[in-house]
Amino acid sequence: MAKTNTKSKIKKSKSKLKLPIARIFLRAEFNNSIITLTDLDGKVITWSSSGKIGFKGSKKSTPFAAQKATEEILDKLKSMETTSVHLEIWGAGMGRDSFLRTIQGSDLQIESIKDKTGFPFGGVKPRKRRRV
Repeated sequence: MAKTNTKSKIKKSKSKLKLPIARIFLRAEFNNSIITLTDLDGKVITWSSSGKIGFKGSKKSTPFAAQKATEEILDKLKSMETTSVHLEIWGAGMGRDSFLRTIQGSDLQIESIKDKTGFPFGGVKPRKRRRV
């Protein structure tokens, strides 16, 4: 006689992460756009980039690639029931404007936008002139 398994399988449901307020960082470089989603403490929840989406070469630096990466992050935000976001943007790449337009087109409330792009200030002091 074959033994029958009388134990029933108990499925454990994963607890969904609920994040009412999130912080999104955009690093818009000349070769790629990297978007990071964190909570208010700065713990990284997920990230996306133009290269992760599947764009290669010079297509990674386009605004369309940054828009697609932003849409991937927004899909993850919908499952977390996020209502408002804080945005921080760094860099001078082409994906900045399409990133902002995509988020403004969603149903998220934008609490703040910070631009942390560095700017040149005159550079370093030149070397001393050589004396012969």
